[in-house]
Amino acid sequence: MKIKFGLLVLAFLSALTPVSAQRKLKKVEAGEASKNRLAEIYADSLLKCRQRIDSMKMDSKDSRYAQLFTPLTFYHGPAARMLRLKPQGGVKDSLGTMLDQTLMEVYLKRPDLVRDTETHLKEVGAPLAAQSKPKKNHPDIVEQVAPKAIEVDAAPMDIIITRPNFWTIGGDYYLQFLQNYVSDNWYKGGESNYSVLGRVTMFANYNNKQKVKWDNKVEMRLGYQTSKGDTVHTLKTSDDMIRYTGKLGLQASKKWYYTIQLIGQTQFTHGYKSNDKTVYSDFFSPFNLNLSVGMDYNVDWFHHRLKGSAHLAPLAFNWKYVGRADLATRYGLDEGKHGMTDYGSECTFDLAWQIADNIKWKTRLWGYTTYKRAEIEWENTITFQFNRYISTNIFLYPRFDDGVKRKDDQSYWQFKEFMSVGFSYSF
Repeated sequence: MKIKFGLLVLAFLSALTPVSAQRKLKKVEAGEASKNRLAEIYADSLLKCRQRIDSMKMDSKDSRYAQLFTPLTFYHGPAARMLRLKPQGGVKDSLGTMLDQTLMEVYLKRPDLVRDTETHLKEVGAPLAAQSKPKKNHPDIVEQVAPKAIEVDAAPMDIIITRPNFWTIGGDYYLQFLQNYVSDNWYKGGESNYSVLGRVTMFANYNNKQKVKWDNKVEMRLGYQTSKGDTVHTLKTSDDMIRYTGKLGLQASKKWYYTIQLIGQTQFTHGYKSNDKTVYSDFFSPFNLNLSVGMDYNVDWFHHRLKGSAHLAPLAFNWKYVGRADLATRYGLDEGKHGMTDYGSECTFDLAWQIADNIKWKTRLWGYTTYKRAEIEWENTITFQFNRYISTNIFLYPRFDDGVKRKDDQSYWQFKEFMSVGFSYSF
């Protein structure tokens, strides 16, 4: 304990060295004091004190010695403890008691040496030696002002899985007035005049995107006309057709399909000529059924403006039925028979070309041959669309059939044409 107290006194005297050095300097060089020289001597004294403190190598538990080696400060603790009648402490607090006594001696006898107070230190910050914990660095200002991502709480959702719909359904219809021309040898009869025409086209196509395709299309046309020159009939049909076209295809390549095609065609009602009571056609008189096996090519040209299909069938079966016996010979059947079958080849081109935004051309070329007879039908419809509901149609329909009965002065070529203006709608 005596050794520690001696070290304490030695350290305290060393701390007072800067003051004694100034006094000796004033006595030796009185009248010649230099501020620069005084600063150098004072800095040397502090350096020697620093070296002595480092040589003592005090333990962390004796960090209270720092109160003696820092600029002399008035601490509240020594005065509070020393002024008590029975100071707390025992053997373990002997070091604190000696420090309190030493500081109190200085406070009472040399108050002029006290440079600071504990209250001021608390305001500006405690000395480094008195800090028990390292000072925390101030966070980077970038981290404070940087925007933080806002995490949105995910709301619970019900997942609904529906079966894909492979069907495409649509169609169009129109009701129009027209000017009609029919050649004298038109196989269903008719007369050139003004009339009213209604047409409905519906389709339902299936495509499962896995090489299977099934197309279905139904076309119905029915037109009536009146004629002043006809004294027998008040109304006659100018156009009459029911046609179903079905294709079942299996994809062979990107554009080609192996296809089975079925075409069935007949009409709604009787067909007459002017001033003639003879029935030239009727429902299922005739009825044509054509079944063919071949390949289909999907047409998609001119930047998707020309679309459609081309069907080429080297093998085709054709069945023609006439319900009215008196019309059998007119449609190539033997007298007294109602049906006829034959085999041959068939081709069908069904295209739609959007020539302009308001001009569209639909064409259907169908041909069938048994190498003894041939049938060719080429339907052309040119539509001028004025707006969504009003349009004009020009219908051109040449036809060739060398299997029907004809007069000697007539050709196997037949032709039908009409022009109409009216209401139209697509869906």
